[in-house]
Amino acid sequence: MEGLFTANNVWMMICTALVFFMHTGFAFLEIGLTRQKNTINILFKNIFIITVGLLLYYLIGFNLMYPGFEEGSSGFFNFAGFGIAPPENGMTPEYADGGYTWWTDFLFQGMFAATAATIVSGAVAERMKIGPFMIFTVIYVGIVYPLAGSWKWGGGFLDMRETPFYDFAGSTLVHSVGGWAALVAVYLLGSRIGKFKDGKPQAIPGHSIPLATAGVLILWLGWFGFNGGSVLSADPELTSLTLVTTCLAAAAGGVVSALVSFLKYKNLDLTMFLNGILGGLVGITAGADQMSPENAIAIGAIAGALIVFAVAFIDAIKLDDPVGAIAVHLICGIWGTLAVGIFGALAGVDQFVSQLVGVLSYAAICIPSAFIIFFIMKKTVGIRVSEREELEGLDAHEHGMDAYPDFRLNEH
Repeated sequence: MEGLFTANNVWMMICTALVFFMHTGFAFLEIGLTRQKNTINILFKNIFIITVGLLLYYLIGFNLMYPGFEEGSSGFFNFAGFGIAPPENGMTPEYADGGYTWWTDFLFQGMFAATAATIVSGAVAERMKIGPFMIFTVIYVGIVYPLAGSWKWGGGFLDMRETPFYDFAGSTLVHSVGGWAALVAVYLLGSRIGKFKDGKPQAIPGHSIPLATAGVLILWLGWFGFNGGSVLSADPELTSLTLVTTCLAAAAGGVVSALVSFLKYKNLDLTMFLNGILGGLVGITAGADQMSPENAIAIGAIAGALIVFAVAFIDAIKLDDPVGAIAVHLICGIWGTLAVGIFGALAGVDQFVSQLVGVLSYAAICIPSAFIIFFIMKKTVGIRVSEREELEGLDAHEHGMDAYPDFRLNEH
């Protein structure tokens, strides 16, 4: 038993490290798909999210997300107190069925918490003031994400249903929670200067597609921890199945996205290929442990096709999302969550209804809370930089630094 406990805990620690490494992937993807004059700004936000996110999760997040709902409670809100003092059995196999210790539990879940705000960072890139973004991060990661997370992962009302809502690793709990906030933020911020000309969307090319590509491959690697760790033990059958479905969905998402994009636009668009991979990953995340390889390929393929049409639709309704975060994390997050009721071991009408209730429940907390936070700041301190700051770059104005001080040849 002791050996198994140690092996489980080590696997969870490795997965924690992989999820942490995803922040490198997010940073590379975001800076790669945006212009060089805003690089420091995006990197600063990403570093802020992971550092402050962990401290907030220590202070209130963990005990807000896993409060231990009493029998007969509504399962909507509970708080187990500040800090993360371990329970009596916290370091023994009795805690969490021998899967890991209390400390590992905290750290693994803390990595997830920071991811939700990173999704918003990319969507608001190149035009949002850094101060208001930091305030948003504190409230959203500190309170909204863990409260919403408690509804399912903390044993709350969505887990108490006759047919419990199912979200294995967070298609809804992480990706849609970030995606809904990104949607609200982009709507309230408005588009970047030059994005829409005479009502038609214009491409604003990113400054480093090689970095964006590296970012996606790092995210794919990190997803082995994201989904593999969500087994919550080193169970050989479940972890290996989960990694296989995760990989196949990513591959199918990328290939189908590139293919559909080619048929639609007659060019081989690498950024669509990359976002298709991410869409496949987000799509499989809700049911990675419940799917056969064939199911995973189908889910990833549909996610890949969805990406192409979602990106076009977001452009058509005049929303400016520089990195495609809404298409990837929100649209594919919703699709992956509903797919649990359509494919795999849990498929059925009751499960599909439960999945739909879950999707709507998260929309019902994320949209109003994100709207209130952003709207109050918009009316008080303002959330958008000035036209001059946007044209000259946020790096110079908000940070007084240049990401590439030696490369002045390609400024325009």
